[in-house]
Amino acid sequence: MIKGLYETHLPVSNLDVSIEFYKRLELELAYRNERLAFFWIEKGHSWLGLWETEQVNIPYHPSIRHIALQVEREDMENAKGWLEEKGMQIKTVFGFPPEQQPLVLPNDPHAHGAIYFNDPDGNSIELIAPLRLDFDEDFDMMSLEAWNKR
Repeated sequence: MIKGLYETHLPVSNLDVSIEFYKRLELELAYRNERLAFFWIEKGHSWLGLWETEQVNIPYHPSIRHIALQVEREDMENAKGWLEEKGMQIKTVFGFPPEQQPLVLPNDPHAHGAIYFNDPDGNSIELIAPLRLDFDEDFDMMSLEAWNKR
C-alpha cells in the first residue's frame, strides 16, 4: 500500500530567497504561487513544499524543522566539497565540527553517512546515505573518513 514519502514541508520567511537557495542544491522548481513553492526531490515521486509565513521563528526541533535528503553512498564522499562549492556552510552537529564531516550515524542495526547544514531560515537540512543495513555491530559515531579506514 504505502510506497514512500511523497511530500514534506518547511516554513520560510522569504520565498524568493528560499527558492534561490534550493535551486543551488540543484532541485527543480515544480510549482510556485504567491506564498508556496514545491521543488521536486525525485520528479514524480517526492517533493518539498516551502511555505512563506511569519511563523518561521519557532524554536528548532528535528520533528518540525528538519529534512533529510538521500544521496548515493559514493556522493557522500564528495558531499562536503559539493556543498561548499555552492556556498553552503556545514554546521557542527553531535559535537562534530564541519571539518570532521560527513559523519557516520550508528543507528543500530544500520549505519548512515550524513552531513548537515541550514537553509536561510535555520531549517536543518541533512544529506544522508545508507552505508550498511541490518548488521549487528556496535560502534560509536565517527567521521566518514574514520569509518572508511576501519
